[in-house]
Amino acid sequence: MDSGAPAQAVHAGMGTEISHTVFGRHAEEALSAAVNELARLEGLLSRFVPESEVGRINRSAGRARVAVSPEVFEVLECAAGFAGRAPGLFDPTVGPLVDLWDYKRAQAAPAPDLIRRALRLVGHGDLLLDPRARSAGLRRHGQSLDMGGVAKGFAGDRVMELFRAYGIGSAFVNIGGGVNALGGRPDGSPWRVGIRHPRESGLLGAVAAAGRAVVTSGDYERYFTDREGRRFHHILDPAAGYPARAGLISATVVAGSA
Repeated sequence: MDSGAPAQAVHAGMGTEISHTVFGRHAEEALSAAVNELARLEGLLSRFVPESEVGRINRSAGRARVAVSPEVFEVLECAAGFAGRAPGLFDPTVGPLVDLWDYKRAQAAPAPDLIRRALRLVGHGDLLLDPRARSAGLRRHGQSLDMGGVAKGFAGDRVMELFRAYGIGSAFVNIGGGVNALGGRPDGSPWRVGIRHPRESGLLGAVAAAGRAVVTSGDYERYFTDREGRRFHHILDPAAGYPARAGLISATVVAGSA
């Protein structure tokens, strides 16, 4: 394995900051390909890109199904599977609720009647997938997909596949707190993935990772505090319509796939 200087880059994408460290003979080419691939996937999966495939599904809600690419169909199948295994905890049709919670400008939670109205549009059973036609749609007008819970993980895994195709054996990619470590460091030691303390500056600890994904999410990245000092964060409970109250303020998962 090449232990020379790595190819490195930091750039914006998928609504967050993305950083790469790549070692290997073809590191520069692999890094350039990874940046382009992430932009391509964002153009397919982001609901905020009007002409993305997810954007077209949302605009066609209640009217028609949309033919989609293999990648988008794979992500939708994955999201539907998670929703089926964890009903009431994860739901890709949570878009109407996400639209209500404005973490950049809000000073109070949305009105309860607005939340109840949005909740009526949330239901993963209304995501219609046709594997033969490779198409997707939403059953009712006003419904919308939000792939924020799975898209970054899928993108991180895809970058790992791309690096392997370039013969890379050592790389580290961080997509907004979701880390993929390909192999270990060039000297054979594992990568050290820092876990941010959710309330204090600095790290809570670190995880040793080689060939693993380390994904952290918490209530400290996107949130607002109302006039009574209550924190409202971005991880929504699709059954209640409010930020999840699970007794956790940060969670880290270590797995073979992001």
